[in-house]
Amino acid sequence: MTASFPDDFLFGTATASYQIEGAANEDGRCPSIWDTFSHTGHTLGGDTGDVACDSYHRWEEDLDLLADLGVDAYRFSVAMPRVMPVEGGAPNPKGLDFYERIVDGLLARGIKPIVTLYHWDLPQYLGDQGGWLNRDTAYRVAEYAGVVAHRLGDRVHTYTTLNEPWCSSYLSYGGTEHAPGLGGGPKAFAAVHHLNLAHGLMTQAIRGEAGDGPELSVTLNLQMNRGDADAVHRLDLIANRAFLDPMLRGYYPEELFAVTRGICDWSFVQDGDLEQIHQPIDVLGINYYSTNRVAMSGRPQFPQSATASTAPGASDVDWLPTEGPHTDMGWNIDPDGLHDLLVRTYDQYRLPMVVTENGMACRDELVVEADGTKAVHDAERIEYVRRHLEAVSRAMTEGVPMRGYFVWSLLDNFEWAFGYAKRFGIVYMDYETLERTPKDSFRWYRGVIANRGL
Repeated sequence: MTASFPDDFLFGTATASYQIEGAANEDGRCPSIWDTFSHTGHTLGGDTGDVACDSYHRWEEDLDLLADLGVDAYRFSVAMPRVMPVEGGAPNPKGLDFYERIVDGLLARGIKPIVTLYHWDLPQYLGDQGGWLNRDTAYRVAEYAGVVAHRLGDRVHTYTTLNEPWCSSYLSYGGTEHAPGLGGGPKAFAAVHHLNLAHGLMTQAIRGEAGDGPELSVTLNLQMNRGDADAVHRLDLIANRAFLDPMLRGYYPEELFAVTRGICDWSFVQDGDLEQIHQPIDVLGINYYSTNRVAMSGRPQFPQSATASTAPGASDVDWLPTEGPHTDMGWNIDPDGLHDLLVRTYDQYRLPMVVTENGMACRDELVVEADGTKAVHDAERIEYVRRHLEAVSRAMTEGVPMRGYFVWSLLDNFEWAFGYAKRFGIVYMDYETLERTPKDSFRWYRGVIANRGL
């Protein structure tokens, strides 16, 4: 066995509401910013999440898949548009009932529920008021978090406030890749701060409703950059420490203010905000897929023309080609990057961690075997997960307290701007029939879980 894991290490898999649920217009759900974004031509092929994997109706089938897989825990997200579909209105009982069925169904199968409260599907009525550029959004999302925690209580093992706020700020308000696709460059820093504020307010709301039983977490997709030291440091400030430092240390790094002085005055940070943001959490979630290679370019830092940017404040940094192999997303495969990121983050912030997402998009093909059974032979994905689990194990032997590992994803699903063109699942989805077919990676991962190691 090349890597072993203790009995209390959580093996799991993960999904997100808009990516799998479908039922976009059922039981009182209101539109989200992703409904609007996908219905206005911003996704590959014009794909939308209207049906997705139809997990809203087939949730029991999906929970049975999890039971067959043998996972210790399942990470899923709650959709605010189902729970709070009317601005200023009462919570939607049908939405809350649905997530309560999920939690109770997981517990009945011996699986720990890991609930992400915000995985990007902001109600459109909040989007119409500026979304995360509007400070009030943080308070509305915190109220929603309290509603969910009141209903689900301590049956949930872990509440995660936000998933990848780097994406829901920089990609969404700085660039144009994600909803709402504002392309506002440095305007994204206001979204960064308001997401940080929401995290702090949400933790307080959850504790107030669910008590101290459930663990509290946030999930960050920290960038692991390699190359020129100045470029790496600049991007660490903007992509990583802009979230880590206020959440876990109670301040923004002064260098962040310095490198953005020409484009952002940070006047949206109000007195008392950092105290609200800096709340105790139990575990830090890390989403990891690949690394970047970067270098300073020699260009001026702030060009005169305002352009959409997913890294405002780093217009003088170049992203260089990475060595292969690469996944179907074009992302390089670098398990050492995961090890290095876990070690570095623990050394700096001293929190237990969970790898809340890690996986590979492959060009999977469904085949019919000689005996008539359907199969997907995804050896590349198996090798990817194996190598990354070895990286986690190596970090643990070096003293990093790792609490778990979650494969992204249980199902092939709506992959945001890529629509249905990219497949990350360990279960193959036929998007016409909605038939689910476990891949070879599903069976391999089941063995890893049962054996507690590789």
